[in-house]
Amino acid sequence: MNIALIGYGRMGKMIEQIARSQGHSVNAVVDPFFSSSINGVKIFNSIAEVDFSSVDAAIEFTQPDKAVENIIALAQRRIPVVAGTTGWFDRLNEAADAVKSADSSLLWASNFSLGVNMFYRIAWYAAELADNFSEYDAGGFESHHNKKMDSPSGTAKTLAEGVLSKLKRKNKIVYETLNRRPEADELHFPSLRMGSVPGVHSLFFDSQADTIEITHTARSREGFASGALRAAQWLTEKKRSGVFTIDDMMKDLFKEN
Repeated sequence: MNIALIGYGRMGKMIEQIARSQGHSVNAVVDPFFSSSINGVKIFNSIAEVDFSSVDAAIEFTQPDKAVENIIALAQRRIPVVAGTTGWFDRLNEAADAVKSADSSLLWASNFSLGVNMFYRIAWYAAELADNFSEYDAGGFESHHNKKMDSPSGTAKTLAEGVLSKLKRKNKIVYETLNRRPEADELHFPSLRMGSVPGVHSLFFDSQADTIEITHTARSREGFASGALRAAQWLTEKKRSGVFTIDDMMKDLFKEN
């Protein structure tokens, strides 16, 4: 598979490393903060400068204020896009319209880690079980490195929204710090930003008798990068068109209905 990297930060570098180790080729890199070349591949300042004729898919990890612009530009060139940037999902309809109009394809996710997406399913099933026992209150917590731009994380939102859909006694997610007692129908899910933590997400079910804790801890960005490459392969193997989420891919991999 021939890929273009849109963004050459820590995630872009990790994706490049794993892609080459798996036999894929990096045919273009776009990042306005670099002006040299890497491993014989030129780094471009903008998508407009790139010849995409030999590119099968683009993987986008940049900044929230640039993601939609990048997705639209790639859609206009009918390049399948895997979008790993978070914090732009309030403009998803705008990006989706551009992709559909161009008969192109987009796969977006709050987290591309296959482990995280298995964790979602485990956590949501646990919430479904806990809904039968009112003595178990629910809440969660997430922490990330101090360079992360958005809070709460997209992963935390996906996790919490899934839990909320399973717990009939909870009607609202509160991500902010509480300077009061939480209401019985509130699911509290605060965030911490510090150091270089790749990402920790925990879900708790607590009663007077015991606590059930389900946690996913990322050791590095390798899981995110591998998942993004897997998504690019899934998006292009059957030349899919339209807008997809990582959930579409996971359902296919798990043979879910």
